[in-house]
Amino acid sequence: MASESQSATRALGTPPSYWLTRFVLLRLLGALYAVAFLVAINQIIPLIGSNGLLPVGLYLERVGEALGSDTAGFLRLPSLFWLGHSDAALLTAAWVGFVLSCVVVAGYANALLLAVLWFLYMSFVHVGQEWYGYGWEIQLTETGFLAIFLCSLLDLRPFPRYAPPMPVIILFRWLAFRIMLGAGLIKLRGDEIWRNSTALYYHFETQPIPGPLSRWFHFLPQPVLQLGVWLNWLAEIVSPFFVFWPRVARHIAGVVIIVFQLNIILSGNLSFLNWLTIVPALACLDDGFWAKLLPRVLVQKAEAAAARAEVSKPMLTTAWVVTALVAILSIQPALNIVSPGQIMNTSFDPLDLVNTYGAFGTVGRERLNVVFEGTMDQNPSDQANWKPYIYKGLPVALDHRPPQIAPYQLRLDWQMWFASMSSPAEYPWTVNLIWKLLHNDSGAVSLFASNPFSKQPPRYIRAVQYRYTFAKPDNDQGLWWNRERIGIWLRPMSADDPQLIQVLQSAGWIPLE
Repeated sequence: MASESQSATRALGTPPSYWLTRFVLLRLLGALYAVAFLVAINQIIPLIGSNGLLPVGLYLERVGEALGSDTAGFLRLPSLFWLGHSDAALLTAAWVGFVLSCVVVAGYANALLLAVLWFLYMSFVHVGQEWYGYGWEIQLTETGFLAIFLCSLLDLRPFPRYAPPMPVIILFRWLAFRIMLGAGLIKLRGDEIWRNSTALYYHFETQPIPGPLSRWFHFLPQPVLQLGVWLNWLAEIVSPFFVFWPRVARHIAGVVIIVFQLNIILSGNLSFLNWLTIVPALACLDDGFWAKLLPRVLVQKAEAAAARAEVSKPMLTTAWVVTALVAILSIQPALNIVSPGQIMNTSFDPLDLVNTYGAFGTVGRERLNVVFEGTMDQNPSDQANWKPYIYKGLPVALDHRPPQIAPYQLRLDWQMWFASMSSPAEYPWTVNLIWKLLHNDSGAVSLFASNPFSKQPPRYIRAVQYRYTFAKPDNDQGLWWNRERIGIWLRPMSADDPQLIQVLQSAGWIPLE
């Protein structure tokens, strides 16, 4: 068996080939597309549907007015939904994307299929407003765009006639370089606690949605947490510079990046960001590497494909054209990386082809959380019987262990994590959420784990801000969290509150009476 593996390594790895790399990369990308479209299937209607918290029709209308026409709006924010944005259209696009993603996971992909997936998901990103304003959204569109050119135009087979074009493999490494270095430099230039190696004293507790192991990480000895910061520098500042080096150094860099991302996956719930970051890092690993890990039957199929491989001049020419395009579009992102005023998670072109990335340039020292509460009492004072709406991911009940959510994303929970550190004025849709909860709107309620007022709507809804801290693991009460109340974030409101109605009407969320 060892000699067979070594033979496969020699056959596939000298000179480096990427048949197995492409196979693994596309399967993982397909799985992430599937998760992303599944999130849309479950959440897109209550978020941006015709009766959503931020209706897409209203958004497109205002974008068209601001830019002068719908055509100008499409050119600025290309999206399928300029042609139609009914709830049925949104769900149909999400289901089509999910089904096609599953086809890729099953092992079948070509350039046309991947182009459809890319445009479908970009269509959601460009109309998703703040629900889709995260860095990994444009990272998925950029990654998905590059994947188009790894494949034959029509041949769906896992091992088609043509080898992966080397220029596209290099573009994936360039993407991995920008993602990792951008994330490292934004930390180095940002919060002082990254520079003094104390950031992890706080991060696991204050991150957006902690996971089942987050508390264990939080209570690690401080020297271990300081070491974790230095390992962060190794992965984000040092390893990116080796993704273009010869084979051994490149393999080490790729493995370091992948292991680092897996560690983050274990310690929290950062949506599909870390899994997605693994995708371009896979391009650091050639078939000689994978031949030692993957089943022999798969390695033999790759060997057979390599033996019969043909050169496609149109495919190679297209790859070089795309490389030239990415090189031109990389000028601004590259200048941004070296700029003292570096910005993160920003696109410089309408198609999000080459973007800037970064995460956690600052780390919060405390965990704030806004909890929506309802009551049936006539007097909405603190003495009323207030019942909380439990989030699916964010902490509310003190004895509930943080769930494992990622790579799935709870978009309401993420936005409420940001909102808790700001004022309601910066998140005006929260009053629309209150209005919908006051009417037991099924879509809005579905964004929570349960409805404490399933039989009839509450008389009043309010939002209260709390400070949460991890309870020590050995506490006698079996608690996961401690909390203290900070104050009212949104005052109690009823369905006939004239000020609430006025705000909703002025925003266009309910019709004028």
